[in-house]
Amino acid sequence: MREIVHIQAGQCGNQIGAKFWEVISDEHGIDPTGAYNGDSDLQLERINVYYNEASGGKYVPRACLVDLEPGTMDSVRAGPFGQLFRPDNFVFGQSGAGNNWAKGHYTEGAELVDNVLDVVRKEAESCDCLQLNADLRKLAVNMVPFPRLHFFMPGFAPLTSRGSQQYRSLTVPELTQQMFDAKNMMAACDPRHGRYLTVAAMFRGRMSMKEVDEQMLNVQNKNSSYFVEWIPNNVKTAVCDIPPRGVKMAATFVGNSTAIQELFKRISEQFTAMFRRKAFLHWYTGEGMDEMEFTEAESNMNDLVSEYQQYQEATADDEGEFDEHDQDVE
Repeated sequence: MREIVHIQAGQCGNQIGAKFWEVISDEHGIDPTGAYNGDSDLQLERINVYYNEASGGKYVPRACLVDLEPGTMDSVRAGPFGQLFRPDNFVFGQSGAGNNWAKGHYTEGAELVDNVLDVVRKEAESCDCLQLNADLRKLAVNMVPFPRLHFFMPGFAPLTSRGSQQYRSLTVPELTQQMFDAKNMMAACDPRHGRYLTVAAMFRGRMSMKEVDEQMLNVQNKNSSYFVEWIPNNVKTAVCDIPPRGVKMAATFVGNSTAIQELFKRISEQFTAMFRRKAFLHWYTGEGMDEMEFTEAESNMNDLVSEYQQYQEATADDEGEFDEHDQDVE
C-alpha cells in the first residue's frame, strides 16, 4: 500500500487540515471515534493510504499536527474529529510566533523541528511503502517550466452553498467556465492580466471524458491569447468518477499564470513603504535577523516579477534562427 504521511503546520494549516480530515473521514465512512461505519466496500479500499489500523478496528490518521502555540491545537481537539488523532502526534510550543516570521524560522520554530521529525519518522516507520505523494510531485514537475516560476493559483468549482445548489445546473461546460473565472481563484490576482504557462484541471463525478476534453480544448481555442504559445498542449486534465460528498460533480483547478506577478508587485510596494521607515524591523533583528536579508529578499522578489514578465512576453518566433542553422548543416 502506498501510504501518505500528512503534516499540517500553523493556524491556517491546522484549520484547513481539520476540515480535510473531516472530508476524508466522511468519504471513507470513518466516524469521529475512528470506527468504520460506511455502507460500501469501496470505502475501505486503499484506506491504509491515509489511516493506520489500530487495535479494535479503530482507524487513526497518519497525521502530524504542528504549531507554535497550543490554541489552534485545542480547537482541533475540541472539534468534531478531535479524538481521531493520535495524542502523541500533536507537536506544539507555548509562546506562539505572533506573526513574526523570524521567530518561526530562527528561534521558536527551530526548537520544535527535532520533535516534528521524530513524529514523522515514527509515522513513516509504520508504513509499508511510503509514497511521498508522487502524484503531487508529478503534477508539480509538469507544471513548472522554469525552477523559479513555481507559484500556482488554485481554484475550485462549484463555489455554491449547499442550500442553493438545487437552483443551479451542474454541467461540464458550467464547471469549466466557473473554474477559469477570476472569482473562483484562491489568489488575489486576475488571470486575464497575464498568460497561463501551464494548467491542470481535476474533475470529480460521473461525466463524459469526451465532453471534458472537448470543453478544455474549447477554452484553449477561444482564449488562445491567454496561453503561452511556446508550450503546446499545456493543459492537463484528470477525471475521477467519485464526486465529493454533497455535489454531483466538482472540479479543482491549478494554474501557473504570469498574472501572479500582480500579487508580488502589491506585496513589494507595501514592503517598500514600510521598510523605508524601518517599521517593525526591531522585532525581526531582535530574533537574530539581519537588515541585509530584507534587502536581498526585496531584490529577489523584483527579479521574480521581471522573470514572469519576460516569459509573459516571450514568443515562439525564435525558431526561425534554428531552421537556418539546420539548412547550413545539410
